[in-house]
Amino acid sequence: MSSSESNFATAKTVLSTLGSIAATAVVVRTVAHDYLPHEFQDYIFSALRNVFNKYSNQLTMVIEEFDGLVTNEIYEAAEIYLGPKISPNTRRLKISKPEKEKHFNINMERNEEVIDTYKGQTFRWIWICRQIESRNFYNPRDMNSTIRSEVRTFELTFHKKNQDLVINSYLPYIINQSIINKHEKKTVKIFTVDYENMYNINNLWAPVSLDHPATFETLAMDTEQKDMIKNDLDRFLKRKEYYRKIGKAWKRGYLLYGPPGTGKSSLIAAMANYLNFDIYDLELTELRRNSELRRLLVATANKSILVVEDIDCTIDLQDRQANRDNSQPGYYREEERKVTLSGFLNFVDGLWSSCGDERIIIFTTNHIEKLDPALLRPGRMDVHINMSYCTPCGFKLLAANYQNIKDHFLFEEIENLIKIVKVTPAEVAEQLLKSNDADSALKGLIEFIHSKQKENEEGEAKRAEAEASDKQENAQKEESQQGNQETFDSLQV
Repeated sequence: MSSSESNFATAKTVLSTLGSIAATAVVVRTVAHDYLPHEFQDYIFSALRNVFNKYSNQLTMVIEEFDGLVTNEIYEAAEIYLGPKISPNTRRLKISKPEKEKHFNINMERNEEVIDTYKGQTFRWIWICRQIESRNFYNPRDMNSTIRSEVRTFELTFHKKNQDLVINSYLPYIINQSIINKHEKKTVKIFTVDYENMYNINNLWAPVSLDHPATFETLAMDTEQKDMIKNDLDRFLKRKEYYRKIGKAWKRGYLLYGPPGTGKSSLIAAMANYLNFDIYDLELTELRRNSELRRLLVATANKSILVVEDIDCTIDLQDRQANRDNSQPGYYREEERKVTLSGFLNFVDGLWSSCGDERIIIFTTNHIEKLDPALLRPGRMDVHINMSYCTPCGFKLLAANYQNIKDHFLFEEIENLIKIVKVTPAEVAEQLLKSNDADSALKGLIEFIHSKQKENEEGEAKRAEAEASDKQENAQKEESQQGNQETFDSLQV
């Protein structure tokens, strides 16, 4: 046998042996995954990793889910970043889709690995899950964790030479990408306060998907006003460094005022859909003290809209703490333990306003004249938006939305009526909904506006009559008082 043939046979034997070993390893790995308990799998894989790590130039970083009782930001970022990534070594993925969510949630399965590349370097990720049975262990995310808990970690393995790259560039990149991915894929939600969990900061707010279809394109507002709001929002999003430079909290306050039915709630929904921000609906009348308000506000997330509707009637904005009479009985003092004006304003532009970034605060009111001037001063509500009665521009948009028409011979008559009669966009929309036939709907709207005009005129006449009656009554009282005084004076003489 020649030397070349001998070498070929040797190589063939080696390759065959390596193939057998690889096949055996695959079988062992499959059997371990399918039949061995997770605890035993963790033990075996951990031992094997420790053996190989002793002779390796690789460095492994362990990223735990919690830092004490506080969520580990790097863990959450890695979970979002690695979810959609699949490498040749990945065999199992978890997929879910909560009801009313827009996108599928894809995550790594336990003990699976993902190979990622960044700036030409290779990084290997493994998601490790270990079961722990201990009544002393507490997982803030798991209500049953005091009985049986799962400790979750990511192991990031890379060449030792890339340690600085990982810490200074790769991990910050992952955090930034996770924020972008989470924001792009999330479904806008509206949060309400769960008053039964007021002392559990992780469950203060209960979310529900916001299915409100309002957009700036469908709002019955003047185009210039809508463009102003959108431009203001766009400018706000781009000014993070500017706010930091001037020493101001990165927030923006809006006051929406106007009569009921002018679209204040629709505008809030349109802003949330435009920004892809969640809404936190705060009902101040249910709060008993300023400390509860602070707890709720700290629990809100960044990139969110905090809404306090009907601010003029949801809270008696008086600083009761300053005027409290400590001599009153205890039950009176307990009744007066409410959110105060000073406590509320401290959140709007005081120290507590800096607890969070990229937040929108919106107050709504039907009666701006009833608000305390302290709430309206510059710096608290940055933008005041008058939600007025329906305009010709708003009517045309509603007609296009509800009847799919952009022009009609009745438009001119309706526009002239809307200029002189106060009707809200909600009233116009209600009339347009009454018929699928455009002619019938528009004629019905004209009849409604005429009846509204007649009601307004009758109301004005009654008010004028009442004012005249009051003036006459006051004049008679003055004459009576003057006659009584003259009689009294004559008797004195």
